[in-house]
Amino acid sequence: MLLEKRQGLILGVANKRSIAWGIAQSAAREGARLAFTFQGERLEENVRELAGTLPDSAVFPCDVASDAQIDQLFGSLQKDFGHLDFLVHCIAFANREDLENDFVETSRDGFRLAQDISAYSLVGLTRAALPLFPSEGGSVLALTYLGSERAIPRYNIMGVAKASLEASIRYLASDLGPRNIRVNGISAGPISTLAARGIPGFSSILEHYREKAPLRRNVEAAEVGDAAAFLLSPLARGITGEILFVDAGYHISGA
Repeated sequence: MLLEKRQGLILGVANKRSIAWGIAQSAAREGARLAFTFQGERLEENVRELAGTLPDSAVFPCDVASDAQIDQLFGSLQKDFGHLDFLVHCIAFANREDLENDFVETSRDGFRLAQDISAYSLVGLTRAALPLFPSEGGSVLALTYLGSERAIPRYNIMGVAKASLEASIRYLASDLGPRNIRVNGISAGPISTLAARGIPGFSSILEHYREKAPLRRNVEAAEVGDAAAFLLSPLARGITGEILFVDAGYHISGA
């Protein structure tokens, strides 16, 4: 198994349709022991129920906007897990009005919030995870989207935040390469998750991808999960600072 005897933290599971959960299922299938986080009581029950289906998993609270909570999370992980081999970041947030309105109407506070939760959190989490990575290194993986490169209708501030996230991936990869810690991203095609359904007109985006992607279909969370398992595994030991597209080929099309 690709991830046998490895331990990882996955942030961003909301329910069984989450891309983060697709990644968790693939990682667990390949032998990994996993930890998960939740923010607030609304999501705690879902996350604990899902984690309970995987052997020897653990669940911890964490609001990534709080440095204190991040420190507490990794303190708990050090006690319960001892070390981490990988970290998976599937977290993003923007105010609904900043997705519904024209981008030019984005507020200063809305801009700051989207950048903090969607991009800076990768930096803060990775920094806190460093003491838990073994001397032989580890892997960090973040989830992004084509809206970082193209102006996708109503993706707005989230596209700007994802661009910041992708730049952060490259700079972290450069910083941490000497420690043999690899940092990569997966740019997934649209999948009907809880977060995605908050994007105005999301159903039309799914339909457009089905019509224009070379494979003429949408992708599934399990396909993203399998790509993630590869990037987290020793098979990808020579890959860092990259964005892997898992979008049925849509990003190569002129549509």
